[in-house]
Amino acid sequence: MIRVLIAEDMHMIRSALVALLSLEDDLEVVAEIERGDEVLAAALRTRPDVAVLDIDMPGLDGLSAAGQLSERLPGCRTLVLTGLSQPGNLLRALKVHVKGFIVKDAPAQTLTDGIRRIARGERVIDPELVAAALETGSSPLTPRETDVLRAASTGISTVEIAGHLSLSQATVRNYLSNAIDKVGGRNRIDAIRISRDAGWL
Repeated sequence: MIRVLIAEDMHMIRSALVALLSLEDDLEVVAEIERGDEVLAAALRTRPDVAVLDIDMPGLDGLSAAGQLSERLPGCRTLVLTGLSQPGNLLRALKVHVKGFIVKDAPAQTLTDGIRRIARGERVIDPELVAAALETGSSPLTPRETDVLRAASTGISTVEIAGHLSLSQATVRNYLSNAIDKVGGRNRIDAIRISRDAGWL
């Protein structure tokens, strides 16, 4: 029996995933949660073999949660569900040892087969995502530019970003300006949109 944790913030989708997996004789859902910052605690409590994580969740995104699982519970393999609109996330996922990366509109059989293959130690990555990631490429942003742009995406001011990241306001403005130029944005809002669509934030 393969023990599975499901993390998805949309109740209807999460319920559908649980119902789908419950039809399989060799898969057992041992935890279902709606927040990324609850993934690690639930996994430590239930010890799943495979964690199926949505990327966009409140509290903590799925890739950050996958990174926590890799560090604290390396025996739990991670499969991430995503949309094709964010191919840059594939590169981030590989860095945190995600074993599976499947698009949300794939057939149900792709998910169940993917869970089984990942549980056996294989890697499962949607070929369309690989092609899209190669086309998009890795992020042109430095880690610090990414931090600043991610902070700006929450709507806080330059002063607040500076305080939050322990930087001067001038440095924050420089990082924002560099990030806007590198991604080809017209302004910070456009740069945030471009970076999110590419999966760089």
